[in-house]
Amino acid sequence: MDVTEANEQCDAVLDAIGNAVIADREFLETVLLGVMAGGHALLEDVPGTGKTLTARSFASALGLSFSRVQFTPDLLPADVTGTHVFNEQDRTFEFNEGPIFANVVLADEINRAPPKTQAALLEAMEEGQVTVDGDTHDLPKPFFVIATQNPVEQEGTFPLPEAQVDRFAVKSSIGYPEAEGEYELLRRRAGRSAQSPSVGTVLDERLVTDLREVPESVRVDDDLLEYMANVARETREDRRVSVGVSPRGTQRLFEATRAYAAMQGREFVTPDDVKRVAHPVLAHRVVLTPDAQVNNVAKSAIVDHVLDSVPVPTVE
Repeated sequence: MDVTEANEQCDAVLDAIGNAVIADREFLETVLLGVMAGGHALLEDVPGTGKTLTARSFASALGLSFSRVQFTPDLLPADVTGTHVFNEQDRTFEFNEGPIFANVVLADEINRAPPKTQAALLEAMEEGQVTVDGDTHDLPKPFFVIATQNPVEQEGTFPLPEAQVDRFAVKSSIGYPEAEGEYELLRRRAGRSAQSPSVGTVLDERLVTDLREVPESVRVDDDLLEYMANVARETREDRRVSVGVSPRGTQRLFEATRAYAAMQGREFVTPDDVKRVAHPVLAHRVVLTPDAQVNNVAKSAIVDHVLDSVPVPTVE
């Protein structure tokens, strides 16, 4: 698959999902960007904005298996990864796969699970495998986690550790629809008998795998590599930041930038591509100082400042 075909396939997926999910095209692009970049997506928003519908719609449009895990304070790691069950007939232990064994896994309200259960996702997200009782089991490929969390209700929640937040390639939010969008939501509901809309299949497992390989062929000039590195390093120099973007974050910026260029049907990366993906890729990796938190400094403001400070290379 070349970048032109990748662009056509991405547009078809986004169009199909846009018929079910009332959201900005940019938001849907960001979630698809996580898929294309071989990473995972974290969606943070208030209840009822369409986070679960978005995850289910992406799985349907991509033609992938889907599993939902409702995270709760009493959820155990084995409830996610699976466990060994004793078979009385042949007197052996058999492994029963948990809900994480799907192509697209929705980790709903992930911050409601205790740290031990949250940590069960770390190996899966980074290595594409889980280890249970010393045995390692490979997860289906492709594998993509869409996690959601509610920023309003903080009682009974466990904030995600920075090590886990760093595993998400992108973070975004849907937000409330505009007046026209909310009217469209009601109009669509009036036109169907089912409460939730459905999305048709656009791709399949093989095509998604091919689609994720396309960014590897996208060219990135040396001056743009230096630009990305400088953007990431500049986050560590800001006095309002206690922990800046990690080297893993720098690599994710590179991967996401190439993926976005491929989604646009281009075989090369431009500085505008870097700026487009910088916020969803970098902002959630920044840890603010206590003073900055007290002063309600937005992480997006840090990224804006960095993008304004780092000289942009000229690409011919």
